[in-house]
This record gives sequence, C-alpha cells and structure tokens, in this order.
Amino acid sequence: MANSSAENAVTMSADRPRVGFIGLGKMGRPMALNLVAAGFEVTVYNRSPVVAQEVGAKGAGVAGSPRELAAGADIVITMLANESAVEAVLGGDDGALAAARPGQVFVEMSTVGPVAARALGETVAAAGAEMIDSPVSGSVPAATDGTLLALIGGSDEAVGRVAPVLEVLCRAQMHLGPLGSGAAMKVIVNALIGVTNLAVSEGLVLAECLGIGRETAYDVLATSAIASPFVQYKRDAFLDPDSAEVFFSVELMQRDLDLALSLAREVKTPLFAGAVASESLSLAAAAGFGQDDVNRVADVLRELRVGAAVEQ
Repeated sequence: MANSSAENAVTMSADRPRVGFIGLGKMGRPMALNLVAAGFEVTVYNRSPVVAQEVGAKGAGVAGSPRELAAGADIVITMLANESAVEAVLGGDDGALAAARPGQVFVEMSTVGPVAARALGETVAAAGAEMIDSPVSGSVPAATDGTLLALIGGSDEAVGRVAPVLEVLCRAQMHLGPLGSGAAMKVIVNALIGVTNLAVSEGLVLAECLGIGRETAYDVLATSAIASPFVQYKRDAFLDPDSAEVFFSVELMQRDLDLALSLAREVKTPLFAGAVASESLSLAAAAGFGQDDVNRVADVLRELRVGAAVEQ
C-alpha cells in the first residue's frame, strides 16, 4: 500500500535524482552502469542477484527487493522482458509499488505496447506515484554508448523530472504525447526492424544464389540507398551468423511483431509487410533459432532453397 503522507513525499534534486534500476539484462546492465559513471546515486535490483552484484561492484547499491529499491529512489526505471515481468516487480508486499509515494516517477522502458503501458500507469497512479513510458530505440551497442533514442509518453511535468536521467542514456528524447504514446511508437519501430531484417535476408540470399559473394553483396547494401543504422551494425551478424552475439532474439522480435499486428487489427489498418516478417520469424523459431539473433532468418531462407532444390 502506498505511503502518501506529506513527510514521505519525494523531494528530488533537479539534476541528481536518486535512481532505482530494475532489470539488468543485455540492455539494462550497460544503461545502469552509464548512470553510475555519470555520478547518479543508483540502486539496482535484478532477478539474478549475481548480475546485480556485478553492477554493485561498479558503484551501484544493490537492493534485496523491488520495494527496498523504490523506498530509496526518486525515479524507478523498469527495463524488463514483458508486461508480466513488470507486473511481478511492481506488485505484492515486496513490490516497488509498496513503497510508492507522491512525486516519485516510474519510467517504464520495456517493450509492452500502449495498452499495457496505460494499464501499468493507472496501477502506479493508484499507488500514489506517476509513470511515464519511455522505451528506447537502439540495440546493445547503443545502450553501452549512451546513444539510444527515448520514445516518451506521459505528462510534461513527469517527463521534465526524468530528463536529466534520460540525457545520460540517450542521444535524443522524443516526447510523443500522453502515456502510451512512446510504447506505441516503439512497437511500430520494432515492426519496421523486423521487416527490414527480412528484406536484408532476402536480398542477401538472392545475391548469393546469383553468384555474388555474401560479403560483396552486403557491402552494396550497406552503401546503397537502403543503408540504415540497422544494416550497418548487423553486418557481422549477417556475414558470420554462427559467431554473432545475440542482440535481438527471434522470439523477442516475434513478440513485438505480434504486438504491432494486434494494434493494427484494433485500428483496422493493414500491416502487410509486418505479417510476412512475422511468418519468417515463426519459421526461424520452428527451425530452432528462437533464442538466436534475428539474422537467422537468412539461414532459414537458405535452408528453404536447399529443400526446394532437393525436391526438384
């Protein structure tokens, strides 16, 4: 239950609010470390305590529960896999909302979609605090370099309070509208990444079939009109998929495309390319690549070609 007494209301410094960071996965860990390096007082919580202790060794405090973390934080950031994971750290006697109070801002940075973001915001508000949604565009290298793009939904006042923290994590902050706006745009961006991933996979495999070397073909893609940050940073993954680090798994991309397709159905807007990209990811997951990076879609196309040749 929230503590709403005046003496327990948050009084945060304009430039150095205390930050609680929940979720130290591939993206969350470097983000939390960047805040520590920038001089913020950071407390972390992670389901795996080993990872939390590693970040703690770099200067962060380590909380034993989400409630303990929230009790000492002006801003609470959640960077988790899905809506259920966020609900798990917020709710319950040891959840972060048990220590929520007026003036405190929760920053939901997971990819959950606008419907879930608004529902979570209502839950946070009922506990006495306020939430903004601020998912980010960019992969692990951008999280490490502090060059993510923040896609933000929420009140002007809450967004302003969080701005000093987001400035450390992101190269730019885009306030898109009320709560849920950032989550909506994040789903759209990720859907387009899924479409781009399929397009690059198809172009690369077709070039190989026509006798153009994989590396040469990729050089063309990376310097042509379709070049993009995605095409640039996925180069090594497409050229040598067996040794590529997993930055964005097939399963997570499938989740995001499912969210996009669901939103499109709600507003009766066709998402033709997104539907095909989703199917390509389903094939990749069925082939055993669910935990691998999305570039494995190209391997699925190669396997389909081999299978077609055998049938002939």
